[in-house]
Amino acid sequence: MPRQIQLIHFGANENSLSDTQNVGVPTGPLPSGVSPFRVEIPLEAIVDMRRRLGTAKMPEKETVGDSSQGVQLSVMKELVRYWGAEYDWRKAEAKLNTLPQFITNIDGLDIHFIHVRSKHENALPLIVTHGWPGSIIEQLKIIAPLTDPTAHGGRAEDAFHIVIPSIPGYGFSGKPQSTGWNNDHVARAWDTLMKRLGYTRYVAQGGDLGAYISDAMARQAPPGLLGIHINLLFLTPPEIAKALATGEPAPAGLSEKEKTSYEQRKLFNTTGRGYFIMQATRPQTIGYSLVDSPAGLAAWILGHDTPSYDLIARAFEGHPGGLSRDDVLDNITLYWLTNTGASAARSYWEAGRARPGTTSPSVPVAFSEFPDEIFRAPETWARRVYPNLVYYHEADKGGHFAAWEVPELFSSELRAAFRTLR
Repeated sequence: MPRQIQLIHFGANENSLSDTQNVGVPTGPLPSGVSPFRVEIPLEAIVDMRRRLGTAKMPEKETVGDSSQGVQLSVMKELVRYWGAEYDWRKAEAKLNTLPQFITNIDGLDIHFIHVRSKHENALPLIVTHGWPGSIIEQLKIIAPLTDPTAHGGRAEDAFHIVIPSIPGYGFSGKPQSTGWNNDHVARAWDTLMKRLGYTRYVAQGGDLGAYISDAMARQAPPGLLGIHINLLFLTPPEIAKALATGEPAPAGLSEKEKTSYEQRKLFNTTGRGYFIMQATRPQTIGYSLVDSPAGLAAWILGHDTPSYDLIARAFEGHPGGLSRDDVLDNITLYWLTNTGASAARSYWEAGRARPGTTSPSVPVAFSEFPDEIFRAPETWARRVYPNLVYYHEADKGGHFAAWEVPELFSSELRAAFRTLR
């Protein structure tokens, strides 16, 4: 009989994958403890979401002509209108169900993940971790370029087997019922997951919160982890971190790029960290709004940071860039239908109470800088933070959600970054 978890149903056949039609899924028995997974959201949940959108209350218009007070009324009005009247979640659900999805229990918690194997020999196993306010939706566009590089301008020897898990408390993974699921714990769980899938050597990638988790994996250096790639440099050299903590002017002797990064980080600390502080200190408080109002959830997610907001908002202003309205709403709707606004926010509370790593990772680290990231990442700082940096490259375009916004470019970065580690 099918098993049920929250609003989602597992497939009936839990013992093998031989009857699946999904490309990239191995036939034969599943690893012990791994079950297939299928998304089936009940219609009543979608009807309820649309009802709430139809009765959403809006504040008055902001008193400024920009986004300095937060998500603008005109953007929210169009988002709520489109979400309630035109958006179709079933398209996103169907897209997810064309992919091989699974559930496994690690340390008492169900972990959901996508697992696509490449057809190419000697493909390198890769685990990719999303961030907040993202989800597995962020990584869907990179699956084909990474698993089938010859169809996307790459070489067969650059192929990856790809694993994309949902962080605990996000999407279809279980919600921790007690404390302790911090970045270090997730990092250990990811190694357990890769070993459970039979991968004795692999690489890891992450941006945003995924960068913290990948960094933790590198510091733990489990046997078989060949290296990591990140696209957010959240750490800085000690004197830079000290100056930022006190709000001092940029230290003397910085290059122009270092000065730019310093000022971006300083601005973020003073005007862009509202969501961070609230989720790190009062996730339960904000959580009541996030699980009660889809419009409130959307505004909270859109207001993540100014550069990302500008990228997302233009999709609802008639000027889409790398992200469409459906891209944005696929992600927000996933949060809403899985009721994970509060549980995802708690990951920041957990991270804020964990002791940060102090030793440099022993495994190789690769870094790609995207120009529209929240703040720039000078190579000089990256090399000081990661003495074992084996790859650094400045991409031509892309921002905080690079895998989502510029998937082909992002995939080419990963191919180049891990080429020497195969």
